[in-house]
Amino acid sequence: MNQTSQKSVVRFGVALAGLAAALCGMVALSVATGPMPIPLKDIARALLGGGDDAGSRVVLLLRLPRALLGVLVGGALASSGVAFQALLRNPLADPYILGVSGGAAVGALTASLFLSSDMPFAIPPCAFAGAALSALLVFMLARRREATTPERLILMGVVVGAFLNAIIMLMVSLSPPGKIPGVLYWLMGDLGQGSMGRVAILLPYVAVGSLVLFLLAKGLDLLLLGEAEAFHAGLDVERVKTTVYLVASLLAGSVVAISGLIGFVGLIIPHAARSIVGSGHRRLLPAAFLMGGAFLVFSDLIARTVSPSGELPVGAVTALAGAPFFLFLLRRNGKRS
Repeated sequence: MNQTSQKSVVRFGVALAGLAAALCGMVALSVATGPMPIPLKDIARALLGGGDDAGSRVVLLLRLPRALLGVLVGGALASSGVAFQALLRNPLADPYILGVSGGAAVGALTASLFLSSDMPFAIPPCAFAGAALSALLVFMLARRREATTPERLILMGVVVGAFLNAIIMLMVSLSPPGKIPGVLYWLMGDLGQGSMGRVAILLPYVAVGSLVLFLLAKGLDLLLLGEAEAFHAGLDVERVKTTVYLVASLLAGSVVAISGLIGFVGLIIPHAARSIVGSGHRRLLPAAFLMGGAFLVFSDLIARTVSPSGELPVGAVTALAGAPFFLFLLRRNGKRS
């Protein structure tokens, strides 16, 4: 390893350590902040099992599970965004914009309305199926005639997303009256129902999906060069594309099943992570995961503290940050075209 490579590795290590520290700090801030502020020493005591007072119960049963859920959801959405942007070679790609999240919401709502409440483990697979079908539909519509362009892909994503939103509203209107308020709030993105049980349900999906994407990092790097160049470099293009597409849909679908529709995390975070660690996916994927987790925990902290009348949906906070960023990218991409 030459001196330049050593310096690059050191810089990446420092950047990754900084992102990990920022994530841990954000989790600690989220756990400590609320109507009942909890000092860090009391948080540490609760984590070590040394407390059984009200503060310890708040930490272990409410705030810590919610923060951990935010880490998993934000990391999964960021990783999914990285994968879709590499797969489609499109800086505007994002599971929310492409209609993948909407498809996952339809699948999750179908499972929650028609399956027994004793089958919570069935919801993530149904959400994954909905995400995969909607992503396939967008991709087929975008390639129906001429070669796929970023603008056409986004247009088809908006069309399919609007159609899925209509289905969602129809399902909500046909839901039992007692379920409607909870469903509506869930659709806007909600980490308020975070529990260790939900964390345990989501963790295997996120862990397996993130690991598979990391193992395919070299293939993602080659796909950025174009399918022909990747094929000549020895990559099994169709196998890698199919695997990445399915895994990215799995991540988006499992997240929507647990937390509802949280948009733009998969759009903002990959670009921010590239500015720190570069575009190589072996470095980009772990950096984006850490940054996505920290970003969503911070967004959730804002959502539950900024309004004196109650909590805001965390999806509204991420949309306020993501919508202007999306318009900026769309305008910049249009100028380049």
